[in-house]
Amino acid sequence: MKVYQTNEIKNISILGSSGSGKTTLAEAMLYEGGVIKRRGSVESGNTVCDYFPVEKEYGYSVFSTVFSVEWQGRKLNFIDCPGSDDFVGGAVSALNVTDTALMVLNAQYGVEVGTINQFRYTEQFHKPVIFVVNQLDNDKADYDGTIAQLRDRWGSKVVQIQYPITCGASFNAVVDVLKMKMYRWKPEGGVPDVLEIPAEEMEKAMELHQALVEAAAEHDDILMEKFFEEGALSEDDMRAGIRAGLVTRGMFPVFCVCAGRDMCVRRTLEFLGNVVPCTDKMPRLITTEGVEVTPDSEGPTSLFFFKTTVEPHIGQVSYFKVISGKVKEGDDLVNADRGSKERIAQLFVVAGQTRTQVSEMVAGDIGATVKLKDVRRGNTLNGKGCDYRFDFIKYPAPKYRRAIKPANEADAEKMMEILTRMHEEDPTWIIEQSKELKQTIIHGQGEFHLRTLKWRIENNDKLPIEFLEPKIPYRETITKAARADYRHKKQSGGAGQFGEVHLIIEPYYEGMPAPDTYRFGGQEYKMNVRDTQTIDLEWGGKLVFVNCIVGGAIDARFLPAILKGIMGRMEQGPLTGSYARDVRICVYDGKMHPVDSNEISFMLAGRNAFSTAFKEAGPKILEPVYDVEVSVPADFLGDVMSDLQGRRALIMGMNSEKGFEKLQAKVPLKEMSNYSTSLSSITGGRASFTMRFASYELVPSDVQEKLLKAYEASQSEE
Repeated sequence: MKVYQTNEIKNISILGSSGSGKTTLAEAMLYEGGVIKRRGSVESGNTVCDYFPVEKEYGYSVFSTVFSVEWQGRKLNFIDCPGSDDFVGGAVSALNVTDTALMVLNAQYGVEVGTINQFRYTEQFHKPVIFVVNQLDNDKADYDGTIAQLRDRWGSKVVQIQYPITCGASFNAVVDVLKMKMYRWKPEGGVPDVLEIPAEEMEKAMELHQALVEAAAEHDDILMEKFFEEGALSEDDMRAGIRAGLVTRGMFPVFCVCAGRDMCVRRTLEFLGNVVPCTDKMPRLITTEGVEVTPDSEGPTSLFFFKTTVEPHIGQVSYFKVISGKVKEGDDLVNADRGSKERIAQLFVVAGQTRTQVSEMVAGDIGATVKLKDVRRGNTLNGKGCDYRFDFIKYPAPKYRRAIKPANEADAEKMMEILTRMHEEDPTWIIEQSKELKQTIIHGQGEFHLRTLKWRIENNDKLPIEFLEPKIPYRETITKAARADYRHKKQSGGAGQFGEVHLIIEPYYEGMPAPDTYRFGGQEYKMNVRDTQTIDLEWGGKLVFVNCIVGGAIDARFLPAILKGIMGRMEQGPLTGSYARDVRICVYDGKMHPVDSNEISFMLAGRNAFSTAFKEAGPKILEPVYDVEVSVPADFLGDVMSDLQGRRALIMGMNSEKGFEKLQAKVPLKEMSNYSTSLSSITGGRASFTMRFASYELVPSDVQEKLLKAYEASQSEE
């Protein structure tokens, strides 16, 4: 493959819901571009893009796949992205390093939740979008209905470039209103016959052509003047206007394809080659220092690594985009993130697992290399004198969690090594070793997401693992003031142990006044504040420790030991062993022994006094509550609301958005355990949701009772 220059390179993401036919479209593009001699199929498990064993097993894309097609003097770099929302990390990575999105729709279903979710990312990254209506040969294909849905959601920006003469099994022709020609295919697809538009279609074609001309002129002042003067635009003028409309997202062109039969794929490639903006015409990337970097092949060399995979017989394959300058085989570069030096031994243009070696790549291009020593996804490699660093890929928060452990405890270390490697391949798999819960928690985007991880560990790495219900990180706190004292006394020959602590505890809140006077059992306790320590607890909330000792009842040197004892109990609350938070403690009295008092005595006395007082202070359990937003088709709104209410959800609001409802609710984490599976079941996979931590809230009394009994039972078993 020749070395393409920046103004000859176009980077394109292929997006769309599961089942829209993205991988089949990619296969047809590879065939039309001469990269492969024979088209594979998802059903046969022999496509270029779905080449990992787990993808062949499940029949859907798990990873984004990079491939390139040379077309009419241009290099088109594509990234075929998984359609399932569970594997959204691939789409997010791809959109950050490509310049245009090809959004594939299944003509049976039109605009789906997956379409909307992925379109939202194109908005976030301000990427041009081209809609491709696929599977027009399906008996249930509804092209006009799909166009109506697109227009209902995105309005007049949706502009048809083509429309089919008929849909269903007889589909074999489209009218192209940019070319003003009809394309018709033989049953085997491929190269079409280019014909004049039939008379019976001319009125519709002219109407759509005029709409396209007006849309193209709208995005270029010179073209607008020309259009007003002449009433028409040439094909080249229209291409320029469409390109301008794409860059500003003022226009979303619509194409028709039947990827499975290789119909209109060639024409789509032609449009991509001629009209889609090259990478040098797109907005510049910004370094972490705020420097705007131009994709200039004569600039300093800088590569950004957006994806890594581990492949049999090869090891780690690292995928990069050349942000600036050029890279050659044998170049020595420096890792801006890790400080290590790397040599680029080989450069590849890839098509799935097929790699074609090249000698050089320039700014804007996408490629791969192997056997780097210390490069991770998200790292930047720079040439001499360059200090660029990029960190622009932000992944969505996880929505599903499970505790994970190896079937054999002796394999725990091996499991962690595998999980760390898999996180590098898919950063939306997040591994947490929870000291609090004493579990390893794996977070992901959904049940399918984690099921895929389990399949890979058990089948690729031959390590049996188990998924368990994760524990909930409850918190304990108090609701009223309480007083307690405790004397620790121990004599066992020689020096003994003695320490006595009197303290008062109460709920802490921001801005509360200094302690003054308390009454317990008819007796008044007046506090003389000597010193106050406010401790921000690493698990959230605060502990405020107030020294109110007068008259030297306890020597100041023992106060740190008292605090240490209290902190030990805060780390394992008296109710359920959960972390305690938001407590103020006033140590106001105690006793010492001139010989037997020491740190350990006061640590134990403080710990036990605190524990006794805590149980008398109206103790309550707090649970983590999450803000949940559900996007659901209006038809399923009632069922989804009922399900949420059954999960102790508090509905906070609702708004409509073109056929979909958005529900905002606060839901306890405990109730979200299997929500992604349940929501998919209720809505047939047509709804999606996001969740993020909101706050800790008191659990209802009946739930607290169950938790206390469960904890007591677990303690007695131990």
